[in-house]
Amino acid sequence: MKIGAMYSHLNGFEWIQYHQKQMWDEIVTIIDNINAEDYRTKISKEKTMKGKKLFSPADLNKRIKVDFEDLGWFESRTNYWVTDDYNLIIRTMHLKETEQKQVIKEENKTPIKSYNQTDFVKNRIAVEVQFGKYSFIAYDLFVKHLAFYVGDTIDVGIEILPMKNMQSQMSSGPGYYEGALYDLARQGRGVPAVPLVLIGIEP
Repeated sequence: MKIGAMYSHLNGFEWIQYHQKQMWDEIVTIIDNINAEDYRTKISKEKTMKGKKLFSPADLNKRIKVDFEDLGWFESRTNYWVTDDYNLIIRTMHLKETEQKQVIKEENKTPIKSYNQTDFVKNRIAVEVQFGKYSFIAYDLFVKHLAFYVGDTIDVGIEILPMKNMQSQMSSGPGYYEGALYDLARQGRGVPAVPLVLIGIEP
C-alpha cells in the first residue's frame, strides 16, 4: 500500500519530523510493506456487489497490528472515573484514577468507571488505524486523541484511513480519508486542540 494523501493539523506532521522522524519512517515502512491485494479476501453478500472480492478490514487490521507490535508499538489504555456532576468532573479529571473515585464518593455521587484506549502508542505518538464505521473516526479525532493529549500521554495523534478509492472496495461502509478531512475543515483550524496527522492509504 501507499500513502495517497496526508493532512497536518496544528503542525502534527512538522512536530514528528523535527522530534520523532524515526517514528514517521516506521509508519511509512509498515504501510509500504503491505500488499493490499493479499487482503482482498472478503466475498461480498451486499446486493450491489454480491460475489465480488473485497478488501477485508479485519484481515488488514490483523496484519497492521502485527507489524506495529513488531516495531514496539503497543495498545495504551487510560482508566478514569466519571459522574453526573459537570463541576465535579472538572475537579477530578486531572487527579490519579484512585483519587478520582474517592473524591466523587466523598461528594455523595456515584463513580462510574470508564476508559480511553488507543491502538498503538510509542514515544508519545498515538496511532489509530480506522477501517470501522464512520462514527468511530469522529470519536478518534475529536475525543480519543484529545483525551490522551490533555492527559499528557501523547504529543501527536495519527489517524490512518482508507482513501475513497480503497474504501469503495470494502464492505460495510467504513469511513474514508476525504470525509474525515472535510469534518476537520468544517470545525475550523483550532479544533480539535491536539496536533494530528491524517493519513489516507490506498493500494
